[in-house]
Amino acid sequence: MAENKPDKTASLLGRVISIVNQKGGVGKSTTAINLSAYLSCSGYRTLLIDLDPQGNSTTGLGIYINKNHNSIYDVLINNLDPGKIIISTQYEYLDILPSSTKLAGAEIELVSGFKREYRLKKAIDSVADFYDYIIIDCLPALGLLTLNALTASKEVVIPLQCEYYALEGIGRLVDTINLVKKNLNPELEISGIVVTMYSKTRLANQSIKNINKYFNKKVYKTVIPRNVRLAEAPSYGKSILTYDPGCPGAAAYHNLAKEIINNHNHKNRKDDSGSIPLRIKNFWDSGEAPRHAVKKRKYSHQSV
Repeated sequence: MAENKPDKTASLLGRVISIVNQKGGVGKSTTAINLSAYLSCSGYRTLLIDLDPQGNSTTGLGIYINKNHNSIYDVLINNLDPGKIIISTQYEYLDILPSSTKLAGAEIELVSGFKREYRLKKAIDSVADFYDYIIIDCLPALGLLTLNALTASKEVVIPLQCEYYALEGIGRLVDTINLVKKNLNPELEISGIVVTMYSKTRLANQSIKNINKYFNKKVYKTVIPRNVRLAEAPSYGKSILTYDPGCPGAAAYHNLAKEIINNHNHKNRKDDSGSIPLRIKNFWDSGEAPRHAVKKRKYSHQSV
């Protein structure tokens, strides 16, 4: 574990946030890495937990774990002390609990495990007193690993790609969150929806309207643009804060971090997430055409 940690008596925020979406390629790891970087550079002691076997958050911060090194897998399966596995990063207040390829087999190994849904919560509880924020980068699936993340979290941030099919499957995700809240973790709430990969097209703008319509005030004001520099940064093992702090993607994640920091009253906001799956189902059942945002052209038949 990194040095310069506060005493356990220190008053820290203790916010545990899972970045979740069962759809791949929506910017979960990009959001987890850059949000964590900006939170830490704002002076908040932050832990990033890479719960994805692909390990994108780990390598995205320039950390490479081989099979001989301990990782989050050993915490979940072998009950290792996470404090001995946490690694310091290039940022003073940012640590990471890394992933490895061994995590791919954890889903099967957890099936017969005792209190299998609470493994990650137990680990987080043992280090929570050292951090203001704990960010969990989840894998694109609604299996036992994601269930562990939801059981251990107080908040969920859902990245949604800015396209027509962004709402597909979200009803199932929200249903899962509500089930976890009812049966395993009553403190769990959807903190917000972050729209990612935005480009200035009619379809993208209409998608944002739909997302705002069905999630109401749950959508963050910050929209993450489709930005080449954001895509390049992980290949250099850097967050966008270090790689290109002046690009539009960096400005967006900086603003998102500010929104989340200022969202201290999230528990006092009306949580209407229970009705979201039905509203989305009605949207899909309406038969609205995928190209509803594009003007229809009139073609005249010409004789040949």
